Amino acid sequence: MLQKKLGRRIAELRRSKKLTQEQLAESLGCSVEFISLVERGVNAPSVAGLADFARVLKVEVRDLFTFEDEKR
Repeated sequence: MLQKKLGRRIAELRRSKKLTQEQLAESLGCSVEFISLVERGVNAPSVAGLADFARVLKVEVRDLFTFEDEKR
């Protein structure tokens, strides 16, 4: 459940920054397939990977865990 929410949040942030999966993958030095797996909640980034995602998306790590259902 958490993995799926995290993936949806990363996808949401990526789209809000007008980045494609290809651009995000290139910035992170990983494959587009990995980005796709993360965004679908199949895989999750490591703790160090979370920091990389946050850096590229220009957010704090905690913002990756700010889910829509918690904003209400």
